Amino acid sequence: MAIDLQALYPKLIHLMLDTVFVVDKDNQIIFVSDACNSLLGYLPHELMGTLITHYMHPDDLAATRDSIVRVMNGKPHVDFRNRYIRKDGATVHILWSARWYEEEGVRVGVARNVTALMQAEEELRYLAHHDSLTKLTNRALFYDRLALGLSTAHRYQSNLALLFLDLNDFKGINDVYGHAVGDRVLCTVARRLEGCVRETDTVARMGGDEFTVLLTDIKSAHAVTEKVEQILTVMNAPLGAEFGDVRMPSCSIGVACYPTDGEDADTLLSHADSHMYQVKRRGR
Repeated sequence: MAIDLQALYPKLIHLMLDTVFVVDKDNQIIFVSDACNSLLGYLPHELMGTLITHYMHPDDLAATRDSIVRVMNGKPHVDFRNRYIRKDGATVHILWSARWYEEEGVRVGVARNVTALMQAEEELRYLAHHDSLTKLTNRALFYDRLALGLSTAHRYQSNLALLFLDLNDFKGINDVYGHAVGDRVLCTVARRLEGCVRETDTVARMGGDEFTVLLTDIKSAHAVTEKVEQILTVMNAPLGAEFGDVRMPSCSIGVACYPTDGEDADTLLSHADSHMYQVKRRGR
């Protein structure tokens, strides 16, 4: 029995999980496969006869038009990503493979929903630069921020300060109340520290119960002293009732200022760390 492949092709196209678009030279949709309902929330007849540019995310429109010009100049684009707006208003990330067919006068594009992939990639990028518990900047990103801060301070002859903070006797909380409670205390510390700084500053968890704060564009040494006093005041506030009888641990803060205490990251970190231990010993 001979199979009529010409008759079968449209059925195969509608079985595809990816969406097939056929668009004319004026960006008008003249065909779209059934998968468009899953991708954009529209039925095929709702899209046909409309402009495909109407559904593009406005922030991606310029880059998408550049891709269209490339395709219509005979250069297939098989790895282009952009965003579209679904019928329900949600944003969908799409990976495209597109080609212009001069003889037929149409552009054919195959669209794959990569929203979940983009979200996973974004999450991986976030985890690579942030502490998984407190969501603060991690050690690696903090070093990058410090290096950038030093470069800026050197260029504009400005000052910056590095604070090294350690919780006193934090181990006792873990030993008596358990690590789950200790983790909640660390998250509370993180939020309190974030509340003490500007958006241009950086708070990081270096590991364990050690935190750093990078203060940029410092106007005076007095401003650093005031910031340390503010942090100590905030940190000395009792924990909420949900912590029961757990007491907020006190903290020791070491300070290093650029350029007085060093002109490179390692020197400043070493100075702040050493100063922190001096403060801790005096407290004891």
